[in-house]
Amino acid sequence: MKKVVIVDGCRIPFQKSGTGYKDLLAYQLAQMAIKGLLTKTDIKPNLIDSVVLGCVIQNLSTSNVAREAALTAGLSDKTPCHTVTMACVSANKAITDAYAQIALGYADIVIAGGTDTVSDIPIQFPREMRSKLIESQKLKSFGDYLGFATRIRPTDFKPEVPAIAEFTTGKTMGQDCDRLADRFGVTRREQDVFALRSHKLADLAQREGWLNQELISAQAPPKFVPITTDNGVRGDSTIEKMSSLSAAFTRPDGTATAGNSSFLTDGAAVVLLMSEEKALALGYKPKAYIKDFAFTAQSPLTDLLLGPAYATPRVLEKTGLKLSDIGVLEFHEAFAGQVLANLNCLNSDTFAREQLGWANKVGEVDMDCLNLWGGSLSIGHPFGATGARLVTTAANRLIAENQQFALLASCAAGGHGHAMILERYNK
Repeated sequence: MKKVVIVDGCRIPFQKSGTGYKDLLAYQLAQMAIKGLLTKTDIKPNLIDSVVLGCVIQNLSTSNVAREAALTAGLSDKTPCHTVTMACVSANKAITDAYAQIALGYADIVIAGGTDTVSDIPIQFPREMRSKLIESQKLKSFGDYLGFATRIRPTDFKPEVPAIAEFTTGKTMGQDCDRLADRFGVTRREQDVFALRSHKLADLAQREGWLNQELISAQAPPKFVPITTDNGVRGDSTIEKMSSLSAAFTRPDGTATAGNSSFLTDGAAVVLLMSEEKALALGYKPKAYIKDFAFTAQSPLTDLLLGPAYATPRVLEKTGLKLSDIGVLEFHEAFAGQVLANLNCLNSDTFAREQLGWANKVGEVDMDCLNLWGGSLSIGHPFGATGARLVTTAANRLIAENQQFALLASCAAGGHGHAMILERYNK
């Protein structure tokens, strides 16, 4: 097994859907990210052995978005590319797929990450109309077309917009967050305070230039004005503003609001992974090792958003580390209530015994280590890209904060969870 290292990573600025990237497709967002990574690392495109990207909202014309992004970014047409989807941990899965390719000796250099745009969601006709349209391809005579026209009904044209909801349960993630917060005693006030914290920390990271380590400039038609910062950060927000917002998902008593929930976001992020020996042979100093990772799955009915609470102990167990050994924590912030509920679970003896089979709790998360440059609540959450942002930020924070280990964790639709541990490269 070869050791796998993170050489570097980057992302285009995340934008609220319908704003900066509203006229672009997902492959174009990934194209800009890949171009930025090539420029940032000064690596020759023909050296890339493989490209793996995550994507959730698939466009039929570019279903293998990794291939289209790689080709238009200038990579060799001899480089194989594939796309994976695993809801909000799609980029995480792309990175671990790349890890496996390198660790097992099938590749030395892989670009991995993800992309998504909610500004270009596939809106389709009802199933009956789709059947009629498929049938219409066989029409030949004027009589055929006339008969077809008489069978068309106004309701056939009613669009079907995809819902951000669990297919198996029919519930939105926001509704599940409300249930989770109530189940684990997370108050509305605690959620608002945590969301405000995310925005304040992201605003500070922007002003201090810490996020510049991972950001590359993007441009979008028709004006091609450079986009250089995430546009969802609200540094001027206050607890009074947060508290004034009404319930967004479970009315009137829900505690998840537009302010303490992540917003619909467009963006792309990628990382450059290599075997340690290849990185050193090319003269790179890596930022971190990928030490180990874990994927988990729980009931989407009861434990939909508890992925970090299940995946974190799994990866700690695999590496022999304790939560107290971790100096950098990056948890995906789908909702403030979701993050806080997971932290409560990790700090619960009852949860440890009943759900993990552990004698004692995993441990209490040190808030002075958690998401210090902001999180998904403030920076944004392009479904297929967030995992690559977490990896890049964690690697950069390891160096900036002089820490040895970083842990990143995420929840995802379907009841999935992911956790990964990075170790700072010091050689």
